[in-house]
Amino acid sequence: MTDFLFIYGTLLQSGNEFGSYLQQNCSFVTLGHLQAQLYDLGEYPGIVISSKFDQEVHGSVFEMRDQPEILRRLDYYEGVGPDEEHPNLYRREIHPVKTNKGIMQAWVYVYNRSVEHAIDIPGGDYLKYLNKKSPGK
Repeated sequence: MTDFLFIYGTLLQSGNEFGSYLQQNCSFVTLGHLQAQLYDLGEYPGIVISSKFDQEVHGSVFEMRDQPEILRRLDYYEGVGPDEEHPNLYRREIHPVKTNKGIMQAWVYVYNRSVEHAIDIPGGDYLKYLNKKSPGK
């Protein structure tokens, strides 16, 4: 188990209710990236873990103060759990995240459905991608 959480998508956006919750209940640790492919799924992104060394997803690592409560709330936000639609939208898994502090094992929400018609996000940075897609927003 780990108290670290890697976030890479809508939770990084200012004004996101759950992102604000994380800011209040977690401590930012460092920026990081993990070996995965990032996709634009419409209203949100999703990652698929990759074995290709040239595919990275960039995000932030946070340390959770009350891990059970934070993960319970995030599972709801991410559509994870027995009460959610099946298959769940995401799976919560622990993966190695590369940081300037070394490799950190962190919880990551991995997309759990087909990405066949999803748009690949080059560079693996969701916020940068959004800024290029809609400059000035």
